[in-house]
Amino acid sequence: MAVSKVNFRSEVLGKATSMNIYLPDKGNSALIPVIYLLHGWSDDDEAWLTATSLERYASEYEFAIVMPQVDLSYYADMVNGNRYWTFLSEELPALVRKWFRISDQKEASFVAGLSMGGYGATKLALTFPDRFNSFASLSGAMDVVELWKRDRDRDKAFADIFGSIQQLAGSENDLFHLLEKLKEDSHVKMLQICGTEDFLYQDNLKFREKAQKKIRDYHYIEMPGDHNWAFWDKTIQIVLKWFDENYKEANN
Repeated sequence: MAVSKVNFRSEVLGKATSMNIYLPDKGNSALIPVIYLLHGWSDDDEAWLTATSLERYASEYEFAIVMPQVDLSYYADMVNGNRYWTFLSEELPALVRKWFRISDQKEASFVAGLSMGGYGATKLALTFPDRFNSFASLSGAMDVVELWKRDRDRDKAFADIFGSIQQLAGSENDLFHLLEKLKEDSHVKMLQICGTEDFLYQDNLKFREKAQKKIRDYHYIEMPGDHNWAFWDKTIQIVLKWFDENYKEANN
């Protein structure tokens, strides 16, 4: 197994950026199944590696794990800033497949993230359900409209990303809007996990109420825990095991 830090120039972002990629030792197929693992607010592409034992947990499986750097973007094409959504959804996967033996098949593609990254993973999978076998949100920021209304300290940052609350609500950046648009024949599996002491717990319950009616293969776990790395170190193990089960089921 190996972790590589990849520094490169993004044409979409118009600047240098980076990602970390974990590559497994083992692998029975020519192309490696992949997990895109997204970081949270104020974190970076190093966070999952330095704050959890991800590398050790991942060694039990055959996944490549791609951890991109997206700054304080909420995985959006920002109103005042860079086009991180286009980078994440188009440029990044193309570059990863160009540089590494990474599968582009739905059955072998997964996405997960924490907090802002849980939002990003959900947005990506609900927008492109035909691309992903499964996705997972850990302590996700599932209702950014309500989060913005509650936390006006984020006004400047969120305005740069989304414009205004009015522009955000009901847009392609609103997860509830994406849920409503999800077609009945969409085959993508979701695992949503949140701690009962998390400040985003109520938002996660609100999302669960809608998601369990719209996503055919939907799973929810709650447990004691807060919005911190101790919780995410524990729950990423659940996610990896679940992704592995889904991958094996799809390839049997």
